[in-house]
Amino acid sequence: MSADFTKNEFRILKKLKTPIKIQDYLESLDMNFEIHGDTCGSPRRVMREKRAHCMEGAMLAASALRVHGHQPLVMDLEATARDYDHVVALFRKYGKWGALSKTNHSVLRYRDPVYASPREIVMSYFHEYFDDDGKKNLRSYSRPVNLARFDNKNWMTAEEDIWYIPEYLADIPHIRLLTRRAIHTLRRADPVELKATDAVFQKPPKKKK
Repeated sequence: MSADFTKNEFRILKKLKTPIKIQDYLESLDMNFEIHGDTCGSPRRVMREKRAHCMEGAMLAASALRVHGHQPLVMDLEATARDYDHVVALFRKYGKWGALSKTNHSVLRYRDPVYASPREIVMSYFHEYFDDDGKKNLRSYSRPVNLARFDNKNWMTAEEDIWYIPEYLADIPHIRLLTRRAIHTLRRADPVELKATDAVFQKPPKKKK
């Protein structure tokens, strides 16, 4: 599955033979803090510019997984208005689910393929998904989205921003994690937890709500 990648781009993706190698490549990229304006670059642009935020990293990871026979799946994690959403790429190995993630947060990272379902992966992020006031903010998630649905728009190699993908993720139904009653019972992260994590999220692309 080479799409319209150049020989060099395809060579890079072919070298990323395992989810671990893909995650290592994501870690080698600079964090895209969008200091010159919001972006949603394609995997081609990410490889060229060598930087990515969570959405861009998830799409690149999905592309690399696809080259090696996986479906290009991503999943949106939706937070409260006081926090940022997060997007991960999903993969399956030996019947279990794992996740790839580009983030500057200390805990919202790679997940080994040991989870029985995408929901289990979401819950693995729940406790540490808190802000610098200690409030736990993860509220819902999307079902896995196969990015092959956007192949007619050349999402893997487009030169223009591909906002239609994060917009689609924001608009599709999300599955709630908590009832209102349960939200009121949440305990804030304690000082030890706050000190142990940086509690800083990357700024994601703007989404239509």
